[in-house]
Amino acid sequence: MFKFKLKKIIVIAGLAALAASGGAQAQTKKIGLAVANLQAEFFNMIKQSVEAYGKEKGYTIITVDAKGDATTQVNQIQDLLTQKIDALIYIPAGATAASVPVKAARAAGIPVVSVDRNADGAPGDTFIRGESIKATTELGEWICKQSGGKGNAVVIHGQKGTSPEVDRMKGFVAGLSKCPGVKITQNQFTERWAADEGAKIAQDMLQRDPSINVIFGQADGIALGAAQAVKLAKPAQKVWVVGYDGDVGGLKAVQSGGLDATVTQPTFTMGRMAVDAVTDLLAGKKPPVDQPMEGVLTTKANVDKFLKSHP
Repeated sequence: MFKFKLKKIIVIAGLAALAASGGAQAQTKKIGLAVANLQAEFFNMIKQSVEAYGKEKGYTIITVDAKGDATTQVNQIQDLLTQKIDALIYIPAGATAASVPVKAARAAGIPVVSVDRNADGAPGDTFIRGESIKATTELGEWICKQSGGKGNAVVIHGQKGTSPEVDRMKGFVAGLSKCPGVKITQNQFTERWAADEGAKIAQDMLQRDPSINVIFGQADGIALGAAQAVKLAKPAQKVWVVGYDGDVGGLKAVQSGGLDATVTQPTFTMGRMAVDAVTDLLAGKKPPVDQPMEGVLTTKANVDKFLKSHP
């Protein structure tokens, strides 16, 4: 009798443990993370943050990389939807067709958290972004002082029409308006916000106008490429080269003097915020529609703290 009861208890306990395990697996939520281009260090930092924090919170993260191509991203997100993701964290690969994935997710009842860029006409349920206009205004004002308020400035843009590209130009122009002696004489767009594009464009710009003394690359990758072009060109005058994002590579360049300044975004914080926003949305809570995060003007004077502990 005793052995029979003991076996019965063991069987019941085993079934209970199996049920608990199955229940935990059933409760695991899947987050699709659609990234614009993992060749960019900024997006890689977002990815690392989302994956690490998402795992900590018990989510399964499925990451896809569009490599800068909007059509590829549309197809990737369609595939994520067929995998029955519970939420989408979305960094659009460009302005073209950016609204298509949001509309598809909405049709499937999937909440969307937009990071860094928002789709025009089809915004995410919440938008986590850097406050680019204020930060680049400060960057432009800083350049005014450093350049002595005179000279020819050029801007190497990110992908045309994306919200960071538009906002960073607005802010930089506002900052330079404080010193009318600095004129923006050339503008050119990149497709991938990449260093090789920045190098080639800056080289061409310097050949057209050797008197350039300010280059603003709208991302650190662009600015690093431009700085290399300046080094090879060996202009007679000092050329101030500044970037944006506060990528580790950009920060190290500021520390060593390869870049004169950048703006450090709270990149890892933005990734964690995206996961928290998913948690709220899945729980039926509504996070703020717009969640701007301030960037910090970063020069040799304050770069060390960001390299020690990136926000």
